[in-house]
Amino acid sequence: MTAVRGSIALDGSVVEKAGTLGIEGGQVVDPRQPSDRSPICLTPPAAPADGRVALELIKLERAEIGYQKPLLPPFDLSVRSGERLAVLGPNGGGKSTLLKSLIGLLPLLSGRRVFPIGRMPRSGYVPQVHRVDPVYPLTSLQVVLQGRYGLIGLGRFPKGRDRLAAFAQLEKVGMAHVASEPFRSLSGGQRQRILLARALCGEPELLVLDEFTSDLDPVASAALLAEVAELADREKVSVIFVTHEISSAAIYSTEVAMMDARRGVFATGRSEQLLTAEALSRLYGQNVSVERRGDRTVVFVESGRPR
Repeated sequence: MTAVRGSIALDGSVVEKAGTLGIEGGQVVDPRQPSDRSPICLTPPAAPADGRVALELIKLERAEIGYQKPLLPPFDLSVRSGERLAVLGPNGGGKSTLLKSLIGLLPLLSGRRVFPIGRMPRSGYVPQVHRVDPVYPLTSLQVVLQGRYGLIGLGRFPKGRDRLAAFAQLEKVGMAHVASEPFRSLSGGQRQRILLARALCGEPELLVLDEFTSDLDPVASAALLAEVAELADREKVSVIFVTHEISSAAIYSTEVAMMDARRGVFATGRSEQLLTAEALSRLYGQNVSVERRGDRTVVFVESGRPR
């Protein structure tokens, strides 16, 4: 496996890069020659049009991601405070790999991961699939309490204030009434709310959601995404979420990343500028129509085999 090293850049940011073990000062240089491939650009990234100043939490610079060989040509991506970034693309396009690479669950094959705030932001992660262990049944409250260990430290026991914090998160997601129920006995939608509460229990600065509504019906999925957007605004948490619901991305995201590793497609930009019929049709290889009706976006996908 490729090892990751870290260093402190001259501007005080922390840098992780793909390469051999070691520490060096100053700016880090990509140890590998950049690929001569170029990603297909759907539309150039747009600067925020509302004049806001956002703090960068994580930056990927000339990054190549994957398990053994790069899924995409080298690309740049940044996540800023207050953003809700939706990641769109067809199945098998590398969306989950992008998320794991961004937050450090997977090492970069080349390039670097930069933390401009001087450290990795506190992150809450909700995976795409959660396996329930029937041998060691936990209550809903105990599952949520797991999210506190990033704050209290491994090997230490949670205290009363940690349990109160966990219960408060259950209340926020409307699951306080199942606090003592076995997690394994809950429905799919209830489990996802519990996992969301667990991710929030660590007081994250960045919430990462990997298709966490994939097992829910459209009504429940839209309701849960709306709650996430409301919680994120109230708690001042940035959000990255992978979804196949283009309409949900249009409603609940401020930025969008479109990717399909099989065709070398990668593009980022403001949601209102990037979510167009032309860009979506190129991304999915299918004719996609987009209609905006007031504050709602309706997406129509033509049936048939992708181009």
